[in-house]
Amino acid sequence: MGQSPSTFGSSSSSPDPNPRRDVSLSRRFSFRSSSVISSVVERREDVEVLEDFSDGRDYTADIPDECLASIFYFLSSGDRKRCSLVCRRWLRVDGQNRFRLVLNAKSEIINSLPSLFSRFDSVTKLVLRCERKLTSVDDDTFVLISIRCPNLSRLKLRGCRDITDDGMEIFARNCKGLKKLSCGSCVFGAKGMNAVLEHCTALEELSVKRLRGIHDSFEPIVPGSAGSALKSVCLKELMNGQCFGPILVGSGKLKTLKLIRCLGDWDKVLENVGDKNSGLTEIHLERLQISDLGLSAISKCYGLEVLRIVKNPDCSNSGLLSVAERCKLLRKLHIDGWRTNRIGDEGLIAVAKQCLNLQELVLIGVNPTSLSLAAIASNCQTLERLAICGSGSVGDAEIACIAAKCVALKKLCIKGCPISDVGIETLALGCPNLAKIKVKKCRGVSGGIAEWLRERRGSLSVHWDDGDIEALDASSSDIRGVQGSGTEFHPIVSQATGADVPSGSNGPMTLFRTKFGFFACRKLVPCTFRRWPNSEDSFNGNQ
Repeated sequence: MGQSPSTFGSSSSSPDPNPRRDVSLSRRFSFRSSSVISSVVERREDVEVLEDFSDGRDYTADIPDECLASIFYFLSSGDRKRCSLVCRRWLRVDGQNRFRLVLNAKSEIINSLPSLFSRFDSVTKLVLRCERKLTSVDDDTFVLISIRCPNLSRLKLRGCRDITDDGMEIFARNCKGLKKLSCGSCVFGAKGMNAVLEHCTALEELSVKRLRGIHDSFEPIVPGSAGSALKSVCLKELMNGQCFGPILVGSGKLKTLKLIRCLGDWDKVLENVGDKNSGLTEIHLERLQISDLGLSAISKCYGLEVLRIVKNPDCSNSGLLSVAERCKLLRKLHIDGWRTNRIGDEGLIAVAKQCLNLQELVLIGVNPTSLSLAAIASNCQTLERLAICGSGSVGDAEIACIAAKCVALKKLCIKGCPISDVGIETLALGCPNLAKIKVKKCRGVSGGIAEWLRERRGSLSVHWDDGDIEALDASSSDIRGVQGSGTEFHPIVSQATGADVPSGSNGPMTLFRTKFGFFACRKLVPCTFRRWPNSEDSFNGNQ
């Protein structure tokens, strides 16, 4: 009782040295218990998952066959083969959704056909290839294939020398839905080809290369029932290829015609095409015996949009003038003058005045000057792609003209031209839409100026190669750098290319090889224009 309230109050409120001891201990134990519980739960879940796996459950069984087939579609051929070995279901789904098949067409394959097509029962695109020294599939095997593949829409034959006219006829009767046929180094003749054209009424594309059965044949190849559907014909390296003339004239829907290294006079055939079938929109003429009469004939195709004149020494400015005056819808023009100097400013100025929709121009072995280039740049406001290769007349002045006037230009390729750093400097301020430039084998251009150009225009992709000038033909990589998009600068390694050089002998075949290169060495190199894609989207990097 002798204590005062203040004394009691001070004693009762004295600080505890461990004020949160009890609370912290309780919380510590509560946290530890919760973490232990959660870890135990996770371990139990892991055990359950492991038990599921140990039970051998296949989780891919929940994926529908259609989805599994879609996944296989994005895999490479090797990966699909490996996936087909996983289980029976994957083997079945892969086989049922394989629409394209490539087979080694040697004669021994007949023993494997039943099991092969029992697995791949949905094939619509078939490729049969056989090496020269091997015996290929014969008529019996070919007919058996046609029976097992009734829905075939595309067929490619390479080196199948034991298939005759009779085999082709039976095949055509069994596969009437065929839409595309490509045959090369085969021996069947006009009878077999006519059977295909008669029975395959849906045939849209026909490509024939080195068909030996028509060499001594006088039987014409007629469009038949396929004439109402045929849209594209490509003839390569044929002797007596003129027997296909009735097809070119009688196919009313024909849009694309490609004649490449075929012997004989083609002026008369092209005259008949121009008079009776003027609906063509794409024509490719390469190493043919044609003159300005042939070019004047195809100029009657008023809707022509794509024209390639490649190494035809008898074609001149006069023929190109006729084309320019009548084919005002021309969008793509590729000319390989073969340094004959028969096509030059006169023909190009006519194109500039008449073909205002020109978007792509490739000149190889042609010697344009500032006159024609200025006319093209001024009149063809939609020109986006330009390639000049092996031209001795294109120098710094011509490049300056291109830089100043080609406002819409996006892709530029220059190879083997006498330009210097001065001409490249003009591109720093010109061609505002230029996205990619490739300079190759131009000795006057240094790597420093290429890097300087990239620094000045950061969005411009510059490809430069200082390799030695090899041959007139542009290599297959000449315009590779003009495609797609990119901003990296890197020197391109020079690639050796074969040239179409005549033999050093003075025999009677020398002139033949020089003009056509048909039986010359097999190192035929694609020309520069082959690297330009066929569609507009490919220049935007969509392919």
